Amino acid sequence: MTESYILTLAQNALQLTLMLAGPALLVSLVVGSAISLVQAATSVNEATLTFVPKIVGVGLVVFFLGAWMAQQMLTFMSGLFTSLPDLVH
Repeated sequence: MTESYILTLAQNALQLTLMLAGPALLVSLVVGSAISLVQAATSVNEATLTFVPKIVGVGLVVFFLGAWMAQQMLTFMSGLFTSLPDLVH
């Protein structure tokens, strides 16, 4: 196990994490910002009002992209497990 392999593995893991978490975080950011603008325009200051739309938005992202996310994780993990015998010298 070399230093370059560990750095490449860490880089790929972080890249996969950002790729999988990005859509849900982006939807949460957009929905939260839109709700905040509506609250500011209407002077409705209810703190719990943003949670339900965010949960629905993130749930829809997971519903529509869940299979793709699982496939990406499975591909990464299967590549990691298949490379394990090569790491032991």
